[in-house]
Amino acid sequence: MDRLESMSALVAAVEAGSLSAAARRLHLPLATMSRKVSQLERHLKARLLKRSGRRLALTEAGEAYVAACRQILDEIAEAERAATGEYSAPKGELALTTPAVFGRTHVLPVVVEFLKAYPHINVRLRLADQLLNLLGEGIDVAVRIGALQDSSLVATPVGSVRVVTCASPAYLAARGEPRAPDDLAAHDCITFEGIASPRAWTFGDARQVHVSSRLCVNGGEAAVDAAVRGLGIARLLSYQAAGALARGELALALGEFEPPALPVHVLHAGGRPLPLKLRAFLDFVVPRLKAALESGAA
Repeated sequence: MDRLESMSALVAAVEAGSLSAAARRLHLPLATMSRKVSQLERHLKARLLKRSGRRLALTEAGEAYVAACRQILDEIAEAERAATGEYSAPKGELALTTPAVFGRTHVLPVVVEFLKAYPHINVRLRLADQLLNLLGEGIDVAVRIGALQDSSLVATPVGSVRVVTCASPAYLAARGEPRAPDDLAAHDCITFEGIASPRAWTFGDARQVHVSSRLCVNGGEAAVDAAVRGLGIARLLSYQAAGALARGELALALGEFEPPALPVHVLHAGGRPLPLKLRAFLDFVVPRLKAALESGAA
């Protein structure tokens, strides 16, 4: 048994919440993951995991052992980073996740400039509107839009984006422009799971208005396309609608009732000292995203 590999497998399983999720993260067969954890338990002559239910839970012995494993693995990782020079020069690979459209329009251009400035760092960028688990997915940095859940992650605010209501000029000409949120009851709506409930929208006065969702999507681009084609009124993040608004394919509605803007944060797991590649990335990206959001580019 390779004890370090088995310890890494156990910690990954606990962080990911299941053996199968950890197997995907480590690119190992599920049977291999299960065997490594079982080998540890046989070696220690102690049960580490409670396997009942959908999510793994640690036994009392498992909690103490996993805490020790994390410390040991962290110390080994620190020693390896020091030996390879990661603390003397920024280098290595960074994994980054951002919302899809925001990532392409705002984050990717900054990442390209960052890579030009740091030739010894590579970036693995995942564009995804669903929230990914940083520890479970092996991600170093995330850009998140919206209120943050309480967590141990370090969050740096970089600005905010508006939530806008819009439709095609042809739709508004045919059905009339809503003058107040309650007017939406007489309109067809396109809802986007990433922003609000498919059944109700909240406006600036905290009023919730029930809407008739003719189409519910899980991606901003699909909502924009449907609105441009005249299907109905859509609620979108400002950067998602920006191009269609600039081209006159969409028009704003209910602007005076706009809800509060959503905060944008850059998140990472923290730890001291930070690897130079992560510190260099944060120092490069954070001020540039702040400048873009402050300028109204989003």
